[in-house]
Amino acid sequence: MSKSLVIVESPAKAKTINKYLGHEYIVKSSIGHIRDLITNKLKNQYKNNIKTKKNPFLKNSKKNFFIKNIGIDPHNNWKAEYYILPGKEKIISELKNIAREVDHIYLATDLDREGEAIAWHLKEVIGGDISKFSRVVFNEITQHSIEKAFKNVIDINMNQVYAQQARRFMDRIVGYMISPLLWKKISKGLSAGRVQSVAVRIIAERENIIKNFISEEYWKVYVSFLFKDKHKIIMDITHFNNKKFYPKNKNEVNLAIDKIKQSSFFIKKLEKKIIYEEPPVPFITSTLQQSSSLSLGFSVKKTMFLAQKLYEEGYITYIRTDSYYLSNYALKKARVYIQEQYGKNYLPKKFNIHINKKSSQKAHEAIRPSNIEIQNINSNILNADAKKLYRLIWKQFISSQMKSAKYQSINIIIQSNLFKLQKKIKIILYDGWTKIFKKNNETIFKTSMFNVGHSVLLDEIIINQKFTKPLPRFTEASLVRELEKKGIGRPSTYSFIVSKIQERGYVKIKNNKFYAEKIGEILTVRLKKSFSNLVDYNFTANMEKKLDQIAENKLIWTTLLNNFFKDFSIQLEKAKKLPEEGGMELNTMVLTSIECSYCFKKMGIKNAITGVFLSCSGYNNSELKKRCKNTIDLVLIEDDLVIENNIKEVNYKKTKLHSQSINKCEKCHMFMNSYFINEKMKLHICTNNPSCIGYKIETGNFNSPLYLTKIVECEKCHSNMTLKIGRFGKFFICINQKCKNTRKILPNGDISPPKIEPIPFPELLCTKSNAWFVLREGISGIFFAANNFPKSRETRSPFVEELAKFQHLLPKKIHYLSTAPIRDDQENKTIVCFNRKNQEYYVASKKKGKFTGWSAIFRDNKWYVLNK
Repeated sequence: MSKSLVIVESPAKAKTINKYLGHEYIVKSSIGHIRDLITNKLKNQYKNNIKTKKNPFLKNSKKNFFIKNIGIDPHNNWKAEYYILPGKEKIISELKNIAREVDHIYLATDLDREGEAIAWHLKEVIGGDISKFSRVVFNEITQHSIEKAFKNVIDINMNQVYAQQARRFMDRIVGYMISPLLWKKISKGLSAGRVQSVAVRIIAERENIIKNFISEEYWKVYVSFLFKDKHKIIMDITHFNNKKFYPKNKNEVNLAIDKIKQSSFFIKKLEKKIIYEEPPVPFITSTLQQSSSLSLGFSVKKTMFLAQKLYEEGYITYIRTDSYYLSNYALKKARVYIQEQYGKNYLPKKFNIHINKKSSQKAHEAIRPSNIEIQNINSNILNADAKKLYRLIWKQFISSQMKSAKYQSINIIIQSNLFKLQKKIKIILYDGWTKIFKKNNETIFKTSMFNVGHSVLLDEIIINQKFTKPLPRFTEASLVRELEKKGIGRPSTYSFIVSKIQERGYVKIKNNKFYAEKIGEILTVRLKKSFSNLVDYNFTANMEKKLDQIAENKLIWTTLLNNFFKDFSIQLEKAKKLPEEGGMELNTMVLTSIECSYCFKKMGIKNAITGVFLSCSGYNNSELKKRCKNTIDLVLIEDDLVIENNIKEVNYKKTKLHSQSINKCEKCHMFMNSYFINEKMKLHICTNNPSCIGYKIETGNFNSPLYLTKIVECEKCHSNMTLKIGRFGKFFICINQKCKNTRKILPNGDISPPKIEPIPFPELLCTKSNAWFVLREGISGIFFAANNFPKSRETRSPFVEELAKFQHLLPKKIHYLSTAPIRDDQENKTIVCFNRKNQEYYVASKKKGKFTGWSAIFRDNKWYVLNK
């Protein structure tokens, strides 16, 4: 019997597809990309394997800078050299061996540009007779879709491959050529991204707006009236003396209250109209990310990870799409389901068709369930969060094909001789699509309650002092919405952009909101001046459109790259010049009057990827031995004034009445960021630092964070520990250079307890090697790891019965874990788990590798079962 090879990206996808194909197909996974342009990791791998492999970097020394360091040559028609990714050699060898034995090879990678590129790379690497290769694409992993795809095989779409390469090459040029400049001019460890830098700009500019916002006081006055059947309705005062009512202080409010008490009110008018609320559109990538964040509290990265699992298991259609298109097959299935489950009354006369944006990928479908009959997933493979996300997708799709909801809108206008009040209410007449979400509860209002001309009884007067607020900080979801609105990025890149700017340390997330780090603000300002196109919204959006044109065979990819590289090179050469010659401005140290405690030279304000700190000016000594390396990390006061469980930011409650008392820079009159040096000294630094050298020093006794006043002793060598601020937050590090022990600072401001020393468990053997386990402690609590790590990377959670058996080995800190229930009520074994949010241990049971839902927690020296 003849055989065919089918290659997909992921093992999970391979497993699902394998269920629908016959024995004549061999389904294998490439596990993502198999090769890429040269990287530092690849360079090191080749250099370390000179004896066994050819080393292109030592033998081909005549290659120009671009090929040797970037892997592409802009001066030679964008010639590229690709290299096998580390760890993929075995996979490629297996695929080649199978390819030689089969009659045909089907490349079934994803249907976006990245999937098309992976298919092309596979074809290039496997080689052989090109007539053996066919491309198959499907929007969902179902029997119907796969059978249809294999009946309609196509060739690799090289235009999509060129579009992917153009994006990759531009990103490579920007990242590799700007980074050395940023290291020299601003700070080590910096890099720029063609799209990521624009996202940082969006956050940094919002940060600037918030910091310079001055709140204005205003008041809201509401009046509660009693209607028939003792129903109360609270109404908003809109006019006073025929002018809009907008009291700005308490005196105006008190005057209004006196007048209200003396007034008689009656129903002046009822404005009625019928309104329809149209059903929602089905999810695309960006709206799924936003809805998942708002409804389920999932991050963009988590949403995409769970959605990918749902797609690979065959539950939903492809997840990277910006098209609202739905196939006739799906629409017909939805209509049948709605009529059977909810009745013909909920079914519109024809399909609800939603219009796409001009730039959308019209061939792709929106995100929808593969099988509409499955309302809730019953699977041991997927976790509870994946099931919640599926339910959200299912509801959105079904509701998108139902009738509009119908309401009666009533605008009630109440008046006296001086005041006019309004209240809008909606009375549900027909629930329509909202039945899926159960949004509409039965209203208590009836139109018979409101008779025009009738007087109404005053119940109470409600006043509320308010302050105008700045624009809100971006969340992950709202940042994705902003990127989409500006036409920056595409469905496949949103998650990567949001994650990358956090990883690089240019922004941070606190209380689910983005804050721009100082280095991110400086980087944005420098890039705007020296590389205006790189962070320009319109330029970036137009570049996305041009990449789409390449994919549609309307633009030659090398033409786009040539034009981009020409302009970029001119800007780069100019940026390299001295600042006085028009080059990029330096991230200079701003000297202060604070003396170094070691060498008594002046300390200066420095900005780096690790934060804002004071550095001794003696570090610049030309003689290495005489350099002073003393630094003082500064703690941004705003970080520690954020009220827990509250969105209000204390630092931004600035009103015009007391704006004069706020720190303003004496040199440029901008607001100043405030930092703790210690419990007796604050440093106020101009927002425009380092371009502006303004600063102020304030002394006194301040209510500073506990960790600034506490002396921490290293538990390992008993030396003192000093506070540092790194890319991932504040921590203490031992001053003993040989020790280098660290203790991090928890979100509540406490210093984390010392980690336990590794405890050997030679009686517990690993299953994947001849090693034995060692009990270690990490950021996710205690765990067993192979004693010969990293040679063997086997790890697992400890069973409670193992800790109970060897409880004499456990330190006092975790001894209580050995007293936890060894089995649940169904005789399933329990394991130790750790809640990173609450920083506490609990135990849970598993059956056949899956959590059962049973758990227990330690409280008041006892173990309590939470779920049975």
